[in-house]
This record gives sequence, structure tokens and C-alpha cells, in this order.
Amino acid sequence: MKLVFVLFDTLNRLALGAYGGREVATPNFDRFARRAMTFDNHYVGSLPCMPARRDMHTGRLNFMHRSWGPLEPFDNSLPAILNKANVYTHLITDHFHYFEDGGATYHNRYRTWDLVRGQEFDPWKAMVDPPLERFAQDYSDLHYNKPGERNRLQHQINRSFIRDEDEFPGPQCITKGLEFLECNRDADNWMLQIECFDPHEPFHVPEKYRKALPTDYDGPILDWPRYGPCTNTSEEIAEIRANYNALVAMCDHHFGRLLDYFDAHDLWKDTCLVLSTDHGFLLSEHEWWGKNIPPYFEELSHIPLIMHHPAHADRAGTRIDALTQTPDLMPTMLDIFGLEAPPETRGQPILDRLDGDDGERVIAFGMHGGPVGVTDGHHTYFRYPPDRDGPAPAEYTLMPTHLKSLFSVEELADATLHPPLDFTKGAPVLRVPGLVPAKRGPGLYSDPFGRFGTSLYDLTNDPGQSTPVVDPAVVARLEDGLRGILKEHDTTDDFYAWLGLTAPARSFADKTGGE
Repeated sequence: MKLVFVLFDTLNRLALGAYGGREVATPNFDRFARRAMTFDNHYVGSLPCMPARRDMHTGRLNFMHRSWGPLEPFDNSLPAILNKANVYTHLITDHFHYFEDGGATYHNRYRTWDLVRGQEFDPWKAMVDPPLERFAQDYSDLHYNKPGERNRLQHQINRSFIRDEDEFPGPQCITKGLEFLECNRDADNWMLQIECFDPHEPFHVPEKYRKALPTDYDGPILDWPRYGPCTNTSEEIAEIRANYNALVAMCDHHFGRLLDYFDAHDLWKDTCLVLSTDHGFLLSEHEWWGKNIPPYFEELSHIPLIMHHPAHADRAGTRIDALTQTPDLMPTMLDIFGLEAPPETRGQPILDRLDGDDGERVIAFGMHGGPVGVTDGHHTYFRYPPDRDGPAPAEYTLMPTHLKSLFSVEELADATLHPPLDFTKGAPVLRVPGLVPAKRGPGLYSDPFGRFGTSLYDLTNDPGQSTPVVDPAVVARLEDGLRGILKEHDTTDDFYAWLGLTAPARSFADKTGGE
């Protein structure tokens, strides 16, 4: 068997025509949906970028134990398992977070890997004395040019070196994927992961894509919204959305090159092709930009999944109603190669559920220190901790790193050794007390604007989640489902307490990590 997994970042489901999108044409994503199975109820798991990838590697949620961090020494890893089973794995990516402190153990799980430089604030091009005056003229102060913003300045520098379309990182990823296929398409037993950071912000595209989506905005570059309330003019909102849609159009065009290659060499007969993303993005919906702070509304949590499998070619163009989520990808891909998932896996193989569910499945998704979302596909319930100003939940880790730094000595001063959890394979872990909001960094995992709280939405009658509903019976059922998920993931007592739930009774063996 052969597998190509195409993972975009921040690809909103409703940007695709196959899911009802109308703001931008996506002929190639839609073309793939006609050739494949389209999953209508696929959701995220752990958020944001690297926690989602840990779910993909391990087949289980991690947000109740850990914030953004690397794979742990005890973690199962999808590509590592495949390598051991003599399935060759190759990663092509421009997702530079793999090479920061908080993601540095993922890419080495693949047999080989290739990095394309230049996305976002990738520390790529060195410019000691950048042209700040020119940047101030070219880029709007709404999104750029604030004092001390090294990340946004680095993007402006990187962007100065990206001119022609074939120099953009996303198109380069697809080109390198085609090079892999040209070299290896006649071989067997391999997995190729083509991972494109696009259409993640900043929404930078060649001009030809942008010209196709005109707006009435007349001003400097406005393509990297700050996470927070939307207070922009209608012209500014239209401009930002058009920049995002233009980037989706570029992703669609270059994904089409991959489909052309499948057509030219009839790879459909012996190669699986899977398309998905890690999460969505709020583009002024709910009067908000970005992610992290608000509840995980449908625009963030309900994501695309489109899959072709040669053994299910008769299902081309069909819609799958089963409720699925990111951790399900790992056991599904193992299943594609005829391999069993490790016992620590909690995701469910998707190919076993193509005819739908029994209607009883409930899934949870969330971000460490943020609200927890629960859905059955008909309602979504967001539960916030009772003490919104208190510290985040403790971290359980043997890899104490944040996104771009090691844990500080001050953080580790109160760390203790915690008995093994059910997924740590007998290894104890550090328990590091959670930080209070003031020390976690502004805007991440908290709600400094006080706009959101525990709420329930009826997705059938209000798919846009505009108005919360009151239904104690539904809340009780979803909370019961959440308790089952937390128990299944060996969630610690302090996380239950932080979320305002009663922890289940534990045996002596549970408390000590014994059998």
C-alpha cells in the first residue's frame, strides 16, 4: 500500500466548495471530493498546531495533560511505527514550528524529511538593518510595525526574498512532493506527508490570486489579523477575508498539480490520498479574529477531511456522516497498512465506520488551559473552568519546553515527580504547576475581554452558533460523555478540579501507577 497525506494548516472547511463555500472557487479541492469520500462531521482534537500533530502521531488527545510541546519519550508515533514495520515514511514541510523548542521531536520520527524555509516568522533571512521606514509605508499598523514585534518584522524580512510563485514555500512543498512521487511511485509500502503551512496567516500570495478577489480597501498591506475582537471597518474586513481566500485559491491550484499527477500515472488504483487540516480560523465571525481565546466555534473546530482509498473507490463522491476527529487519523493510517494500533491509542479507525455511527459517540476537543468543547454532532457544549483567573492546569511532561523556549527555572522550582500515567509506559513524569494568566502571556488560552463563557449550541437549528440554548438534559448527557473521555485518557484529579468536575474514584494501583 502507498499513502499520500496532505496536511494544510488553518484550512477552513467552509472555504471549500465541497463543504458549501462560495467566497472563492476551489475547483481542485472540489474535484478531489468527487473522486473521494468527504467526511461531514470531522472535528479537531487538541489545539493548536503542535498539540494537533501530537494527536496525529499518538492517536489520543493530549490537551488535558500538556500545552504546546514536543513528542514525549513514551509517546507512540505513527511514522515511527510505520518505519518499524518497513513502511518508508517521508515528510515534506514548510511548518517551521517543527524546528522550534516546542516541536523539535516530530520530524525525526520520519525516515527522511525535507524542510522548506520562509513561512511566517521562520528565522530564515538575516537582515541586521532592515528598511523600517519602507516597511512602515507598505504594511498597515493595524497588523504590523508595533514596537518590539520581532516575529512580524522577521516575516517582513522573509517576504522581501519571496517574489515569484515558485519561490513561495507552499508551492515548493507540492513540487517536492511530486519529485518524491516521480522517484518512488513504482515502489511499494511508503507514506508521504506533504505538509503546507498555508493558508495559515499571514495571508501572503502572488498578486494574480489577489487580483481575482477585488475589494474597496485602499491602503497598506492588511493580511495578519491580531487575535482578538473584530473592530474593523467593513472594507478592512473584506480585505482580510479576500487575502485569506486568495491564499486558499493558491493552495487549491497547487493541490491540483498533485491530482494531475495522480491522473497521469493512475495512482488512484494503488495509492491512498488523504486531505485534512489541524484547525480553522475565525475571520470576523462571532466578531473575532483568529483562535485560542474564544470557544472553539464551528469555524475553528469543524474541519475538512477528504479521503480516497483504492479499496473504497466505489464510494467516490459520497458523503460520510460518522463523527470523527484528529486522533482517529493515526489508527486509520495504521489500518491502511494492515497494522494494529498500540494499546495507548484512543482514536477509532475511520474505515470501519464508513456507514455511519450508532449515534452514541461523543468527542471532546480543547486547548490546555482553555475551555473544553464537547459535541455529538448535533449540539456543542463549551465548558469553562469556574476560576477563570486562576492558574492553568498542571503540565505533565518529560520534555519541559514551550513553543519557543525551555521551561524557566522558576517554573521548574515547584515541579514534582508524578507516578506513571496509563500512556507513559511505566515512566514517571514531571508535574509542573500551571502558570497564572499574567505569566502565561497575553491573549493565549485566556479571555481577557470577558466575552465568552460556558454555553450550549444547537448545531441543527443554529449551525452558525449565534445564540446559546438552555437544555439541562443535553448538557448532562454531554458532560457524562466528557467524563468518560477524561477517564479514558487517564486525566489527573487536578484537571477535573480545575474544570469543576468531580474526579472518579481511583484504586491504590491507579494512584501509584501500579497494575
